[in-house]
Amino acid sequence: MTALAIPSNQFSTIVRFIGAATRFSMRTYFHCLSRLHPEGAQRQAERLFTTPPRHARRYPAVAAAQRLTILSEAGHLAVWQAGPENAPAVLLVHGWGGIGAQLGGFVPPLLAQGFRVVWLDLPGHGESDGRQTALPDMVRALRAVAATCGPFHAAIGHSIGAAAIALAMRGGLSLKRMVLIGAPASLSDYMRSFARLLGISSEVRERLRLGIERRYGSKLDELDRIEDLCRLETPALLFHDGEDRQVPFVHSQRIAGHLRRSQLVRTHGLGHYRIVRDASVIATTTRFIADAGARLPECIPELPLPAPLM
Repeated sequence: MTALAIPSNQFSTIVRFIGAATRFSMRTYFHCLSRLHPEGAQRQAERLFTTPPRHARRYPAVAAAQRLTILSEAGHLAVWQAGPENAPAVLLVHGWGGIGAQLGGFVPPLLAQGFRVVWLDLPGHGESDGRQTALPDMVRALRAVAATCGPFHAAIGHSIGAAAIALAMRGGLSLKRMVLIGAPASLSDYMRSFARLLGISSEVRERLRLGIERRYGSKLDELDRIEDLCRLETPALLFHDGEDRQVPFVHSQRIAGHLRRSQLVRTHGLGHYRIVRDASVIATTTRFIADAGARLPECIPELPLPAPLM
């Protein structure tokens, strides 16, 4: 499948909490700093890029959930699990600026199907250690959780959490099912959108790229090698909202085009965040994970159906 171009004028989820006035002030600040002190502009942009916003919303606690603390290379991770100890396990991975409880809507139906469910706060998020983090830190965290709470039958990931699952699988994480919701296909595009939003100069953009690659320990182009997904035989179900303003729908189209056994479900009116709480998405995901044959629809479905025009 031919790779599709990703629109370049989308705001990054990293700065979605910043208001319009603050964005204008920040652009002015970074524009001036880029000219006067490029190295300082790079350091501050990198700090902002790798510092997730704190999630303020509270979610209902899952009854009988056990809290664990697992040590990873990124520090101590807050992890929860519920369900029978010997049951097949499903891992839930939240997105940037979120917490594990964000995906709590998936827990009751998965428990009802006889699964054990495991979720975590990623490094730099929620109750886990750290203030700054990066995608490779998240992948290392998933490996640490898999070593303690795995093996996993399936994993459900949202946004950059979905990207972490895909990257972990490229590195050897074994799953029988995976569900990717609002997944970004390119970290490079993610970074470029962020740089445009800040209004930094081309020199500082290049400094930022090099600094992030040093932090990640690998080239961004290597992390973006979604063509490597074609080696995976794991059945994959992808959800993406057609009006997602943080990660455009075309990202999941690209990912699905490189997976051998995948189906892309397009939703309507759920955006980038409400999609993980939608009853249709949760029910479809649960059926897919519980189905012994991992059957995928023969055509591209759309959930929920658009409301008729009046």
